[in-house]
Amino acid sequence: MKISKTIYNQLLDNIGSTLQKARENAIKAINTELVKANWEIGKHIVEFEQHGKEKADYGSALLTSLAKDLKTKYGKGFSKSNIYLCRLFYIKYQKFQTVSGKLSWSHYAELLTVSDDLARNFYEKQTVKESWSFREMKRQIDAALFQRLALSKDKKGVLALAEKGHEPTIAKDAIKDPYVFEFLELPKDKVLKERGLEKKLVDNLQKFLLELGKGFSFVARQFKITVDNEHNFIDLVFYHRILKCFVLIDLKTRKVKHQDIGQMNLYLNYFKEEENTEGDNEPIGIIIAADKHEYTVKYATGGLANKIFVSKYQLYLPDKKVLENKVKEIIDSE
Repeated sequence: MKISKTIYNQLLDNIGSTLQKARENAIKAINTELVKANWEIGKHIVEFEQHGKEKADYGSALLTSLAKDLKTKYGKGFSKSNIYLCRLFYIKYQKFQTVSGKLSWSHYAELLTVSDDLARNFYEKQTVKESWSFREMKRQIDAALFQRLALSKDKKGVLALAEKGHEPTIAKDAIKDPYVFEFLELPKDKVLKERGLEKKLVDNLQKFLLELGKGFSFVARQFKITVDNEHNFIDLVFYHRILKCFVLIDLKTRKVKHQDIGQMNLYLNYFKEEENTEGDNEPIGIIIAADKHEYTVKYATGGLANKIFVSKYQLYLPDKKVLENKVKEIIDSE
């Protein structure tokens, strides 16, 4: 009997899918066991300390001895830094039930480098919610996402951010200031035109979406609208799945001007009339510029019914120490 090639290929696909799923489950199981084992190693070390006098800080004789003897007895993977991380892991998560089964040891090893408890809690919860890979989570930590979001909130908002993660419920929640485009790997002194910046962002769309935040779906670039026989092009158009609205982005590689805000207002009115369908909320406009003057933005947006936001972008990572100090000022001022 001749076997149909289509049916045979389907059989191959089904077997391949089964094998892939089994391998993924095996990796998850190994990760879960590794996380648990490292937590228990940390527990053994801390309990040993509590019965003695020595504190196992990074330079302690205890960690040096453990690293040497464990490496001799069990092979690689027992450097002093790894032993220290296991100890710190137990100290920060003394109840294993608080450890997420969705995160790998690589995730937790990176999270433990975040000294501020509020920031670490945020990154852990956000990683679980967004299913960030280790690399995605590391990028957000390096880009000081928690501090950048926290600066737009009061003490209560900062604490909620750390406890629940970031969940946009209103337009303002979906905005960052500044946006960080370090993933474009452009030199600081490079002169870039708006179309060039737009192309770079689209070429790195996955990373750009990560920087924009949760809920953004790409729709189009250079979206054409025609009013009174005059053609205009919106740089980037997204749809926000949570807020249920279009998000229009205009890029400016210079300081924003009041005319830019007026132009965005026109775009938003057009979208409300021509593109919105039943169930869509009013669109949001974001102008991402190299610089902005707060009073220009204040006076140009004052009285407008449309939601227009102006944010700066940076081509390099922000100074985390400065941002951390600003967040502490918010916490301490209340």
